[in-house]
Formats: sequence, structure tokens, C-alpha cells
Amino acid sequence: MFSFSYRNRIAFNYILSTALLISVVFCTIYGITLFSINKHINDDILQESSEYLEQIEVDNNNAYLIQVDQWRESDNNRVNVNPVFVQFFDNDNKLIDKSPNLKGFQLKLHKHEKDNQFVDSYLNKKPIRQIQIPLFDKKKKVGYLFVAMSLDEATLILTNLRNTLFITFPLILLLLFFIARFIAGRSIKPVALITETSSRITTDNLKDRIILPQNKDELFVLSKTINDLLDRIENAVEREKQFTSDASHELRTPLTVLKGTLEVLVRKPRSQSEYEEKINFSISEVNRLNNLVDQLLLLARFENHKQSLRIEKIYLNAIILDVLTLYSNKINDKNIGIEHNFSKDYFINSDNYLVSIIISNVISNAIKYSKHNGKISINVSKKKSKTICSISDSGIGIATEDLDKIFNPFYRSDATSNPNIKGSGLGLSIVKKISQLLNISIDVLSKKNEGTTVVLTFD
Repeated sequence: MFSFSYRNRIAFNYILSTALLISVVFCTIYGITLFSINKHINDDILQESSEYLEQIEVDNNNAYLIQVDQWRESDNNRVNVNPVFVQFFDNDNKLIDKSPNLKGFQLKLHKHEKDNQFVDSYLNKKPIRQIQIPLFDKKKKVGYLFVAMSLDEATLILTNLRNTLFITFPLILLLLFFIARFIAGRSIKPVALITETSSRITTDNLKDRIILPQNKDELFVLSKTINDLLDRIENAVEREKQFTSDASHELRTPLTVLKGTLEVLVRKPRSQSEYEEKINFSISEVNRLNNLVDQLLLLARFENHKQSLRIEKIYLNAIILDVLTLYSNKINDKNIGIEHNFSKDYFINSDNYLVSIIISNVISNAIKYSKHNGKISINVSKKKSKTICSISDSGIGIATEDLDKIFNPFYRSDATSNPNIKGSGLGLSIVKKISQLLNISIDVLSKKNEGTTVVLTFD
């Protein structure tokens, strides 16, 4: 017995529909044959009846006279494949004459309701079809004419046809099942290739791809979709590996510095000022490490943050002013000039906490990468239904080839050439994640040594 595989299911479903169609065709063939045979027999009986009716004469005593010799001679000269039985009754339902082939049997007289109707009955246990025709003279019944034909031939033909169809039906279905199974097997061969290729793909082997079929059908679309999915998975895994590597490096660096500082500190007695200097340095590294861990947790938290969004009407002007107040000391330390142009109050529908994080990170970067005595401009405007906030600085800028990388975790443009600029490289990654969650469009325009402009578009 075949396992109920996908190929067998296709063949089985095909056979079900085909079986229904073949059943209808076979029933139609049998029905047409049955109708044709019955019509042929009925026509023959009516023709025989009309011929015998022409040979009947009625005398003056209302008794009909039959040209016996004439109809017997006519019957003997007729070559019939199907025997015809003829019988005559008088008005008292008594037998007058009958055809010799009836021998010792008689055709049965049915109730007058059956007059002129075809009736199937039996003669010597053999099926026949007969008709009884009443004979009238001046509207007075004077007797009956019986004409019958054997149904042996018709029954034999119909029985043979029925048996042939019954035997042929399962054989045809069985043959069609194997043909359908073979065709289905060839049709789903690409699926087997997909399965084989997919089984070879693991986290250590994401390079294999499914060979696309030549015909651009549903299997082509499926294969291409799976290949696209594998591309996305491979990219995601590579980013995950890079993120893990960068995170390990970023976490190890302050720990290594902290460990080295403490080891130097305990090697020999130090003065009070030296102890304070090293401890303060260690505290700064701990703070840096703590800030890095907080940002990593924040980034991980926003991976699936859709469910906890609190969308409400928030005052964008106030958020910007609060962030500027928060960083006022750093702004004053670098003597940065702040220009903000709020022509009116701007409100947006979003998450207050998450928007604050975006504005805070963008302004923090603007301060961090601005030169002393630099300038930061903040403009908010309305364009149709959108609120646009642009934050520009006159800092070191970003090279054009680095613009598509700045949202990658731990990426820091010009970090090696500017060792005094502290940071983890996670700020813009967090901004990008939150912007995607809140459907905020973010664009970065920058030129090397001229400055950077970040444009946030709120729906």
C-alpha cells in the first residue's frame, strides 16, 4: 500500500474527480444504450402490431375474421433476429389463434388499464415485452390483439455492457492513479530539491541556495521567496555575529582598563591625590560600562516593543527644550550656540518616552561632534499633515561613504581619528529602532568638516 504522501494525495484527488467524471460518462453511455434498445423494441412491436391489424376483418355478427393462413405465411417468411409472439382473443377473452412459437404458452391478458401500453412480463420464465391492443367495430370491442417480443437479446446486451463498465471502471481508475502519481512526482520534483537544499542549510552554512526552476510558475515563486528569506536570515545572522563581537569588544575594553588601573594602584603605596585620581578614573570607566550596558538593554528591549507603545498627544517643543536643559552643562563647556525656531506650538501623536530618547540621542551627538564655539540649529515646521524637526550642527561631519553605516550598532565614524570623543556607537542604532517602531522617517545629511543635519518627519 502506498504511503499517503503529497504525491499520492495529488493523484488521489485527481482520481476522485476523474472517477466522478467517468461515472457520469459511463452512466450516460448505459442510459443512452438502454433508451435506444427499448425504443428499438417498442418500435418493432408497434410495427408488427400495425401489420397484423391490417389483416383483421370484422363480419356482420361483430366477430372479426383473421386471415390465418396469410399472417402465418407472412410470419414464416419473415427473418427476425428477435422472435415475435402474436396472439388473438375474442370478445369473451378466449383464444382464437396464436403464433406457433408460443407452443403451449399464452400471453397474459392484463387489466384494461394496460391497453395499448408496453408491459414487461415473463413467458416461460423468459423476459418479454408485450402490448395488448383492443379491437373495435363501430366503437364496440370485439377482441384483442397481442404482440410481444423477447427481451433476452436486450437483457444480454445490457448485462454485458454493465459488466464491462463495472470491470473497466476500477481498471481505468487504477491506471489513471499510476499515471497521475507519475506526473505528480515529476511536477513536485522541485519540491524535493527544495527540501534537500533546505536540509543542508544550518547556522554554520547559510550560503546554499535553491536552484530556481526554468518555468516561472508557483514553484519558481516559492523557490525565489525561500532564497530571499535565506538572504535575510543570513544578513541577520551576520549582523548578530558582528553585534556580539562588537559588544564583547566594547565591554572588554573598559573592564581591561579598569583592571589595569586597579592592578597599578595596588602594586605600591600611593599618595592621597594619586589614589583619588585613579579611583575617579575607575569610576568614570564604571559609568561608561554602566551606560553601555544600559544602551545594550535598551536596544534589545526595542526589538519587540510594539505591544507596549503608549501613543498620546505630546508637546514636541517641550521635549526639545527639556533635552537642551538636560545637556546645558555640556553645551556651556563647549560654548556652543543654540538656535531654535519654534514659530508655534507643535503637537504630535506618539510615545512621549520614546520620542524623548530620539531627540536626546540626536542632540547629544550634535553636541558631542560639534567643535568648541560651534553652533546647533533646531527647526520645527509643518508640511501638510506632517511635522518636520531638523537638528543641524557645525561639527566634524560624516564622510559620504559612511552615511549608510551610521545606524549599524557600534559603528562610529572617525572614532579612531578622534579618540577624545567618547561613545559606544549605539545611539543612532537606538534612534533607528525607535523610529521604525513609531513610523518616524529619519534622514541624515552631512558633509565632511562642515556638519550634519538630522531630519525627523512625524506623521
